[in-house]
Amino acid sequence: VANIRGGGEYGPRWHQAALKQNRHKAYEDFAAVARDLAARGIADAQHLGIQGGSNGGLLMGNMLTQYPELFGAIVVQVPLLDMQRYHKLLAGASWMAEYGDPDKPEEWAYLQNYSPYHRFDPAKNYPPVLFTTSTRDDRVHPGHARKMMAKMLAAGKTALYYENIEGGHGGAADNKQRAYMGALAYTFLWNELTKGL
Repeated sequence: VANIRGGGEYGPRWHQAALKQNRHKAYEDFAAVARDLAARGIADAQHLGIQGGSNGGLLMGNMLTQYPELFGAIVVQVPLLDMQRYHKLLAGASWMAEYGDPDKPEEWAYLQNYSPYHRFDPAKNYPPVLFTTSTRDDRVHPGHARKMMAKMLAAGKTALYYENIEGGHGGAADNKQRAYMGALAYTFLWNELTKGL
């Protein structure tokens, strides 16, 4: 477990260390863990896969768009990816204390720096990515994953997409669906990370 700033592992101060304009610290911390794994010879980028959902999906989106060279494959689940419109969709408005208000120019100035949808560069090389979401997600709108997938496909990038028509924010309605979605993620990671072995 990376225990990056912005999480609750070490109490309120640890969480508050990566709010709003300091959110980038969470992404820098995660990238530092990936670099450390490579430096210690534990896993090189070609064989390092990552997975995260919801706020962790935003983390994965930032690893994809800011640090693509550090990973061999990424699974992005029920993610926030468009930080310019997140507050207009479903529960997004309730997270403005965490991320900021994109309608305020001074807050959009830092939000755009960690909005994966806006950071995407068609000229960059990205690792293979799997997006998963749920049509019935009542927390993070599936439009985040849909838009990002469309943008990646339009740029000719390697990306897969799965949208469960049931379930909620967890992506699955029952244990059978949960197992299926887990199998999708792990099969994707296995297939991508074992190439050339």
